Amino acid sequence: MKVKKFKGNTMPEVMQVVRKELGADAVILQSREVQEGGIFGLFKKKKIEVHAAIDPSPISKTSSIQPHSKMLDQTDKKPDSGQVDMLEEIQEMKHWFKRQVEHHQNYPDAFQSMLDKLVDKQVNPKITEDIVDTIYQRLSPKATEQEVWNEMSLEIRDRLANNGDYGGLSFQHKVVALVGPTGVGKTTTIAKLAAHYRLKKHKHVAFITTDTYRIAAIDQLKTYAEILDVPLEVAYNADDYQKAKEKFQDYDIIFVDTAGRNFLEQKYVEEISQTIELQNAEAYLVLSLATKKEDLESTFNQFKHIPLDKVIFTKKDETSTYGAILNICLQNKIGVAYFTNGQDVPDDIETVSVDRITELVIGGANYD
Repeated sequence: MKVKKFKGNTMPEVMQVVRKELGADAVILQSREVQEGGIFGLFKKKKIEVHAAIDPSPISKTSSIQPHSKMLDQTDKKPDSGQVDMLEEIQEMKHWFKRQVEHHQNYPDAFQSMLDKLVDKQVNPKITEDIVDTIYQRLSPKATEQEVWNEMSLEIRDRLANNGDYGGLSFQHKVVALVGPTGVGKTTTIAKLAAHYRLKKHKHVAFITTDTYRIAAIDQLKTYAEILDVPLEVAYNADDYQKAKEKFQDYDIIFVDTAGRNFLEQKYVEEISQTIELQNAEAYLVLSLATKKEDLESTFNQFKHIPLDKVIFTKKDETSTYGAILNICLQNKIGVAYFTNGQDVPDDIETVSVDRITELVIGGANYD
């Protein structure tokens, strides 16, 4: 099927061009008014845009150009199987064009500005379109940027709040395990958490590390343990882990550091789950905001089969693009516990709220 787009000042003018280029067997799939030209949003001219198609095997050599809906109303004639297939193909094509037009319509400037902001922040296109479409249906097309920003803020807050819990540890279990790929800062994050709960909340905390693949990781955690006066056990296997957990059974919180392996291989995720018995622990997936959006989503997919409590995003100070936070939360119905934004222990850690994520994604009240 050959499909083309035509534009003109009036429908009769466009139809003449359609008839000339595609012939009398053309079918109109979609027509709409569009605004073009202008200066600074003013003096735009109305145009008629038409999507038309021609099938190499038309129903009738004598049929005239007509909308597809009219063709379907011709119930006095029984089309044979070939005609039915063609009608179904045209109907499917018409629906496709309708979706394309709806999802790529030209919004008024205030709405387009917010859409562009979400795109710039690397929010998933489907999420972006859905959010903008939702607030566009609620507000007047003449809404100001401030009104659009207010409605956008409410919509993002509501969606986040309905998809997960936020802000700190959940304390459903005393074992708190940090899982995630290598290089995201799990060990430093555990030290920050331990320092916070040991020094500020006066909790009795202990360390277990199962990251026996990297000697440097063990030495790093030993250094933090000595500074914080916190006991540390190294678990080389599941038996070692069980013994360490029993040793610390009277502690308030047991922080578990796990190995940062190549989690594109599912077997490493399964090893962690088996060693730590994550069904009896709180598991926090640590992801770096300095990672590409696609890689973040791929990493999450590797871990989504284990019982994750929340996400911890590290390296917030190494990017100014925060759409990936919204993507992970809304696509996976999960909340965020903390952001980390530097190497200082214990200071560079921030408890996350719905308002804070919204602010990062779309800016403050002056929509900067």
